[in-house]
Amino acid sequence: MVGPHARTAPSGVGPQGAGHGRSTARRGTPPRTGHATAEEPWTRGPPVDTGRRAGPVTAPSAPGRLLAVLAAFDQEHTALSLTDISRRAGLSLTTAHRLVAALTGWGALERDANGAYHVGLRLWELAALAPRGPALRQIALPYLEDLYEATHENVQLAVRDGAEVVYTEWISGRSSVGVRIQVGARWPLHATGVGLALLAHARPEFQDAYCAGPLAAYTPYTITDPVRLRRVLAEVRRTGVAVSSRQVTDDALSVAAPVRGADGSVVAAVSLVVPWAGARVAVLVPAVRLAALGISRALGRPPVARADPPA
Repeated sequence: MVGPHARTAPSGVGPQGAGHGRSTARRGTPPRTGHATAEEPWTRGPPVDTGRRAGPVTAPSAPGRLLAVLAAFDQEHTALSLTDISRRAGLSLTTAHRLVAALTGWGALERDANGAYHVGLRLWELAALAPRGPALRQIALPYLEDLYEATHENVQLAVRDGAEVVYTEWISGRSSVGVRIQVGARWPLHATGVGLALLAHARPEFQDAYCAGPLAAYTPYTITDPVRLRRVLAEVRRTGVAVSSRQVTDDALSVAAPVRGADGSVVAAVSLVVPWAGARVAVLVPAVRLAALGISRALGRPPVARADPPA
């Protein structure tokens, strides 16, 4: 089943006070946690079953054991001792020690002065090669900044990973709403604007499976009826935008539009998140559409040839 299933909600999710400002990962560092405010929350979001587990992983093969070590790290566990890694990966201490040593030697993990292990820069280098990762963010950032300048609201960029959306960029706006977000946060598709935009353009068989699964509720306004969800997805395809009103917190509204790659397929979604009270959807829709169109055109643009520097 691909729909959301219950898991423990993330720690650290809570109200965000008023404030404004901008924060992006443009300079190679993640945004400050707890500063941006948006409909889609901080850390990895609510429970969604994507077939991955942060806890013990059955890993009979050598590659599986290596992946189990890496999977021990997540948003809430960024620094782990060897014992922690052994426990979370479901491996013996001896096996964990051997694999951690190999990964550290290669640069996938790093050890700090206190003996704790962290994800290494070598993995960041590999992640930069992902077409929906840093490369997408780099191309999209000028358009996200333009969207912020035009609205001064919370701006987000997200991609789909299975039954979840993953937030790859945000810019904090002046408006404060109920929960916080950081890059890497995950939320279910049906409860967010970007999620609806991405789900509406997923394969029909995926949509069928998702709608057939349990649709978790986070407020009285969350879409939990599969018939209603299908109607909403059809409307998203018809209009080209998704509006998610009070689905995650009862004080926020999100307007999102899909971003298309060079082949025309939807690869991401961009959104504005504003306070629900007084939201002017008719004003927000054209701005979001324009940003999504700009990013789509940039993704489909051939690389600019660079002249060789003079000898």
